[in-house]
Amino acid sequence: MANLWGGRFTEATDSSAYRFNQSIFFDKRMYAEDIEGSIAHATMLGAQGIISEADRDSIVAGLKKIREDIDAGVLEISDEYEDIHSFVESVLTERIGDAGKRLHTGRSRNDQVALDMKLYTRNRIRHTDGLIKELQASILKIMEDNLDTYMPGFTHMQKAQPVTLAHHMGAYFEMFIRDRQRLSDIEKRMGTCPLGAGALAGTTYDLDRSMTASALGFESGPTRNSMDSVSDRDYLIEFLSALSIIMMHLSRACEEIITWNSNEYRFVDIDDRYSTGSSIMPQKKNPDIAELTRGKTGRVYGALMSLLTTMKGIPLAYNKDMQEDKEMAFDAMDTAEDCLREFTGMMKTMKFNADVMEDSAKKGFTNATDAADYLVKKGVPFRDAHSVVGRLVLKCVAEDRALDDLSIEEFKKECDVFDKDIYDAISMKTCVDSRLTKGAPGRERMSQEIAYYKEYLSGGEK
Repeated sequence: MANLWGGRFTEATDSSAYRFNQSIFFDKRMYAEDIEGSIAHATMLGAQGIISEADRDSIVAGLKKIREDIDAGVLEISDEYEDIHSFVESVLTERIGDAGKRLHTGRSRNDQVALDMKLYTRNRIRHTDGLIKELQASILKIMEDNLDTYMPGFTHMQKAQPVTLAHHMGAYFEMFIRDRQRLSDIEKRMGTCPLGAGALAGTTYDLDRSMTASALGFESGPTRNSMDSVSDRDYLIEFLSALSIIMMHLSRACEEIITWNSNEYRFVDIDDRYSTGSSIMPQKKNPDIAELTRGKTGRVYGALMSLLTTMKGIPLAYNKDMQEDKEMAFDAMDTAEDCLREFTGMMKTMKFNADVMEDSAKKGFTNATDAADYLVKKGVPFRDAHSVVGRLVLKCVAEDRALDDLSIEEFKKECDVFDKDIYDAISMKTCVDSRLTKGAPGRERMSQEIAYYKEYLSGGEK
């Protein structure tokens, strides 16, 4: 058992209890952040004259070599250690001698782990943001290619009014803009450095906390309260909340893709590379990537609820309960990133059946509102126009026809105000392109939005 403590103990920890207490099985993934924080701490200790320059240089060089050896696979992180902090410090001391024992001067594992988790979370936030940006680029490509791909828009899962695939995809682009904004907000709020807070009450050493904060990229400087510094996991709860919302957006999209991929809809064909078959039914081509993403959403939600539950009863300051902030959080981060990566691949390779979508919009009477508006513009009161078109729809339903299929005589039989220009008025193109309010699916408006999204992705907009 390799510990950073033990002087006041007369018996070794029970082996089962020791293993129960260990975190190295999962916190070893933070080795780079642990070493980065230790280098900043040692550099500051040397600058403040708390340790000698020779010890500082030896520590920094030793830490860099440990990181290099782990990266290269030369040094394996051993499970005999309690956590990643004890592993790094023990290996350092084995390699450079007593100078390694001076690294922990003015520091506690409490502020050390708080720092490691903050640095790790910050890195994962940035990586997640990059994956969302890549997904947005794939969505934007679909939008550019489908400005004139007409499809039914839905309310209550019923066909409502005609839109375009570009417009429909734009709704998801907007969701992911908000997701990226949330990630940016979280990173700003976690811009303070806990290193130097000690166990909970700071330290008597003359630490330069601003120096370490700056070296580690914390733009807002050191934390302002040492007790809060070591017991704060708000930023992680916020990140898990943001990941949950991201997963909810992915799940909504997957639900639609699963529906659209069905034989009943046939709006999309998912590429073979993102589908699977059946062990018994030869004809099957299953949307497993979409289904798994939808299913894994609950897994990410679970991590958020777990951490909220863990934190709700913890008095100040640090308690061992907080070790439970990692396993499910790491799993949620991995899960969300995997889902973003696979969902993006599926979107990039998916084929859209434009003819089927447009036919569905017609057969779903999504142009009925436009037919009613046509009569209103010719002087018919809206409620009367609504009733006239409702009867025409009823006729079409009974005869399995679209409004576009009716003859002018059939239109006039219900209302003699109809004329031959009704066909242009209820064409998918007219129905969509005449909608010019901001945010509507009209071609002119959508072209403007696509231009905005291009600028956004290039970094010109936030």
